[in-house]
Amino acid sequence: MAESEATFTSRIRRRTPLVYGFLLAVWATIIIWQVLEHRSVRESARTALINRSRDIAATLSVVIRSQRRFGGIVSQERLESALNELAKSGELISVALLNASGYVVAFAGKPLDFETTDATQQGERWGDRSVTLVNLIDLGASVTPVGETNRPTIILPRRDTTNAVRNVERGFERGESRTNDLDSQRSSDNVVTNSATTNTAERAEGPRDRNGRPRFGRPFWMDEKEYQTLSKTRGLHGLVIAMSTDSFRAASQQDLWMRYIIGFLATVSVVGIGLAWQNLVKSSEMQVNLLRASELNSHLREMNVAAAGLAHETRNPLNIVRGLAQMISKEPGMSEETRGKSLQITDEVDRVTAQLNEFINYSRPREVRRSSVALGAVIRDVVRALQTDIDDKAIQLKIDDEGLAVEADAQLLRQVIFNLLINSIQAISSHGEIEIISRKNSATEAQLDVRDNGPGVAREHRNEIFKPYFTTSPKGTGLGLAVVQQIVLAHGWEIQYIPKEPKGAIFRLSRLKLSAKAG
Repeated sequence: MAESEATFTSRIRRRTPLVYGFLLAVWATIIIWQVLEHRSVRESARTALINRSRDIAATLSVVIRSQRRFGGIVSQERLESALNELAKSGELISVALLNASGYVVAFAGKPLDFETTDATQQGERWGDRSVTLVNLIDLGASVTPVGETNRPTIILPRRDTTNAVRNVERGFERGESRTNDLDSQRSSDNVVTNSATTNTAERAEGPRDRNGRPRFGRPFWMDEKEYQTLSKTRGLHGLVIAMSTDSFRAASQQDLWMRYIIGFLATVSVVGIGLAWQNLVKSSEMQVNLLRASELNSHLREMNVAAAGLAHETRNPLNIVRGLAQMISKEPGMSEETRGKSLQITDEVDRVTAQLNEFINYSRPREVRRSSVALGAVIRDVVRALQTDIDDKAIQLKIDDEGLAVEADAQLLRQVIFNLLINSIQAISSHGEIEIISRKNSATEAQLDVRDNGPGVAREHRNEIFKPYFTTSPKGTGLGLAVVQQIVLAHGWEIQYIPKEPKGAIFRLSRLKLSAKAG
């Protein structure tokens, strides 16, 4: 079973680099994908903003076309009024109409910094909060209606246009009066007069096309030289539009946060899967170790049972040896040397027998048979059993019992108290002091302390005292406290060593469950 688990664990461990590499590749793919998607969204938002700018420019072209008068003249006041209405929209910040040299002939909205905006260079100028677009369309050509000559739109202040028209109309009136006087003198001049009248009408109304509709050319009150001069200075050839990038920035920022969230979730998912895989590897290794430990534990248990049986069988011949040594020592006529050797044999057999008994006791399975046990009665029974040892050292023993009853295996509880008390008796010198104190910890639990004023346990040995075969006493077996630990764990209790000030030791047995018969 352990071999198959080990094979499975080995396969998982070999695949770990591949799994981590795959997860890293997936994570990198998701991150790169999100970066490209964000760039695409930014480009789409940028394109949408440029398209809206072109729509505004097209709308502006229609507005200018509708306001052309007298051969392409547009009133600056009327045009800027329309531009101001257009600039009230949320995205349009400002708009400027330019002549052929790039100078402003009409303006609306917030002022533009033409020192940083080159009006002669077409393109986009992106700033922190706005984008400036130069010459989106050629307004000089695009706003020329069908049937007109390809002449630029000229933007003039209203007062200049009004004064020029009034002056021309006065001249036309004087010309018409002189023509009427000539009609009464010569009839042969009727043709000339009619021709002059026709020319005068044409000058007043402007040129006409072949269908009799007025045809726009240069304004009728201007000569060609004046017209060309105005075309260069006041003619409309392009425009500059400044658009707010708030919508672009908001869309970009919103998408960026979404990409961050996706990237974060992808990172968390990849890290989580990686940790899950790592836990799978560790759990499989732990399972293999547990199986091996279980097999080893079973093997050790079998060896322990065999060793306990061997120790039990060894006690019988030791008892025979002890009996023979006692018989030899009691034989009449036996020399003192032989009698002394026999007593030494008896003492050594007793020591080995005690060690075997400790080993057998430690190897025995702990089957707890719980019942209500009077804690004070068990303490007094143990004290009576060790009274000789207590008297030999003239130990002052104090028992503080509250008459508690606990749920425990009476025989095992007696073994625990016996081992703790004999441990204190062996540790202290003559005329030492030992206290056995039992009290309630809570309404359902009690604790038992065995205290002495001996040398205590060195700091470096405190984690070792409950391990089998650890002892600092030349006569100790190192199994007394290990047996205590076994019994405590079998009951679900706790045992701990606490140094006593200024000297001594406290062994505290806690989490003893009180019985319903507790007094």
